[in-house]
Amino acid sequence: MHVAYFTNQYPKVSHSFIRREILALERQGVEVSRLALRGWSDPVVDADDIAEREKTHYLLRRGLGALLPASFRQFLSKPAAFLRAVGTALGLSRMSDRPALYHLVYLAEACELVHWCRQNKVDHLHVHFGTNPAEVALLASLIGGPPFSFTVHGPDEFDRPLGLHLREKMEAASRVIAISSYGRSQLYRWVGHSHWPKIQVVHCGLEASFLGPVPTEPFPEVPRLVCVGRLCEQKGQLLLLDAVRQLRDRGIGFHLVLAGDGEMRSELEAYIRHHKLQEQVGITGWVSSDRVKQELQAARIMVLASFAEGLPVVIMEAMALGRPVLTTSIAGIPELVRHGVDGWLVPAGDVDALTNMLASALSMSTTDLQSMGLAARVRVIERHSVDTEAAKLRRIFLPPP
Repeated sequence: MHVAYFTNQYPKVSHSFIRREILALERQGVEVSRLALRGWSDPVVDADDIAEREKTHYLLRRGLGALLPASFRQFLSKPAAFLRAVGTALGLSRMSDRPALYHLVYLAEACELVHWCRQNKVDHLHVHFGTNPAEVALLASLIGGPPFSFTVHGPDEFDRPLGLHLREKMEAASRVIAISSYGRSQLYRWVGHSHWPKIQVVHCGLEASFLGPVPTEPFPEVPRLVCVGRLCEQKGQLLLLDAVRQLRDRGIGFHLVLAGDGEMRSELEAYIRHHKLQEQVGITGWVSSDRVKQELQAARIMVLASFAEGLPVVIMEAMALGRPVLTTSIAGIPELVRHGVDGWLVPAGDVDALTNMLASALSMSTTDLQSMGLAARVRVIERHSVDTEAAKLRRIFLPPP
């Protein structure tokens, strides 16, 4: 069978889980094409991402004007279906944060998408994220495109279910994928009970480089923490710095690395300067996948103080590398991290709980931390093998007999 994967942007450093999923499906004999709206000119460093870009077809590479011939062809071939899709696109603009013109552009993208899928004999279309690519896939299905499914990660979809018209997308899709049981429960809230059976849980997976032999690097003796993620409000780095300040004032020695970049970097740097935390905290800026791995291996504990999440892949990566994780008990995280066994969970937004748990974790012996890290590794291997999860997707994509 021929499956096309469709996203807003591909490849992308923060979306390595999509690449892993595609490659795992190909290992299982599924023909997978890569489709994206943009990403052909963005800088990529990772050799795997460079290879993926060469395999990707970009709908907008020739500009919006290039969508007109496909739209005109679609109108002439199926005028009634095309006009119904126009009405649907305008309906989807209601409550959206984008005006109606954008949704008509999505229809034009859908026409080009249908044309490409027909030419390349695509059997099934799969979309990552329930945002505008899922709308393009929905509109494509109305004008003769292949059946489609989409994966919802959160938290963006859960923050704007009405504006994103999650219900309409789920009703039109053949299958909907959630990355955790929590995510599935949130989707249940926005669609009728008759559609619940089409919502399946498929975890994001880790490839063999994470799931291979037990890491041989010695567990760090230095009290080093790392927080990996985009520097933004939802990741809670400002709250983490509040906790760091309290730890410093208690006389607890440690160093925290914020690995990543984002819109809040200048605010975080200002906080660090104002509270004289330069000795305790460093910010790396953008980091490659290899650098993320190095930062995790150089730390004793990976910390995330997030306010909103789906189920962060970096938690899986840290656990696979034998590092216990200290994070917040939100969304799908408690389905993976077991408090006191392979990590620690604290209430989101509670700086005192975060501070006290960090102090407790930093006081643990290397032997105890290493034991927790090994338990974390076993846990993530059991639940997040990319080949196991890809096999679930393959069964979902196959048409019924």
